[in-house]
Amino acid sequence: MKFNVQSKALYSMASAVSKVINSKNPMPILNNFLLELRGNVLQITASDIENTLTGRVAVLEAEGEGKVCVDAPRLTNLLKSMPDIGITFEIDEDTLAIKVSYNEDKGQFDFVGVAGEEYPTPQVETEEGATEFQVPSNQILNGIDSTLFAVGTDTLRPMMMGILWDIKPEEFIFVATDTRKLVRYSNSMTAPGVTKSCIIPTKPAQVIKNILPRDVEVSVSIDDKRALLVTEDLVFSCQLLKGQFPPYDRVIPQDNPYQVTIDRTQFLSALRRVSVFGDQGQNLVKLRFTPNEVTIKAVDNNYCTRAVESVPCSFNHDAMVIGFSSAYVMEIFSIMSTEEVNLTLSDPSRPGVFSPGEQGENSNLLMLLMPMNVTEF
Repeated sequence: MKFNVQSKALYSMASAVSKVINSKNPMPILNNFLLELRGNVLQITASDIENTLTGRVAVLEAEGEGKVCVDAPRLTNLLKSMPDIGITFEIDEDTLAIKVSYNEDKGQFDFVGVAGEEYPTPQVETEEGATEFQVPSNQILNGIDSTLFAVGTDTLRPMMMGILWDIKPEEFIFVATDTRKLVRYSNSMTAPGVTKSCIIPTKPAQVIKNILPRDVEVSVSIDDKRALLVTEDLVFSCQLLKGQFPPYDRVIPQDNPYQVTIDRTQFLSALRRVSVFGDQGQNLVKLRFTPNEVTIKAVDNNYCTRAVESVPCSFNHDAMVIGFSSAYVMEIFSIMSTEEVNLTLSDPSRPGVFSPGEQGENSNLLMLLMPMNVTEF
């Protein structure tokens, strides 16, 4: 088996596919890529059994067909340091000796692979009767970018350790929560035309975020156990989380009468400064809203530190004091990209609802944050 391929094209695909490989694997064979040559296309596959990713790269001067396992770190490290040039792979099918050469054999690297038949073949295709639809990759990526930070980490609530894909005929809804914060992002850029719900675990969501290119069409197939995403160059299959996601619409307040409008950059900068002087264990920051400004306060009695800073805002009420986790508020303001952020409130014991000053085209982003107890400012 022999073929020629551009080093940077192969490195780009190998680097993307390697995102699936765990740092520690129960099976040594999973530390390898499975390389399969089919005609003028080289397929690179990586798997951790639950998730499988395959990338395709065009090759030249292909001779023969077959498959072989190659140590993933060795191959990616080699390709990373190579110039952008055509390289030749020669694989002896009997001994599995692999020779990589370029520039008329002035550069030559020899190592040994593992028989391709030894690579596990986890289930990739979804079952018959799966829900299928097509959406732009941007629709999926924007949803993951907006919600991934809010995914729970409590193993006692495994259904929260992922992002809910609540697919409706007219819109695609992404939801994540860890019980302290909840994020709902809906997008109607393209109407899926189907109804289906599933929970994508954290690792597959991160892989999709890292490997899926923007501005491409994605074919999605979802059954009760797996989700399959297919583009022109990638095929990604992941196992879904079992369990029922909490009914998120029930916890989102519909009647918060008080609204705050804040300059995002100015408030975020002030909050970062003030939070340095707060209790690093609780991360409590107190906010006092008045019609024209918000005062941010943090105190750490253990170290006798205190910080207070005020920034302008617009508030349609006389005054209110509420406490939040500074780390969570900074996450929320960092995810949003608009100049202003809206916050709606009802009282200091009820959740605050954050949203961008201007919603994106065909999209709606809402972030809910539970308050912390505040006895005095």
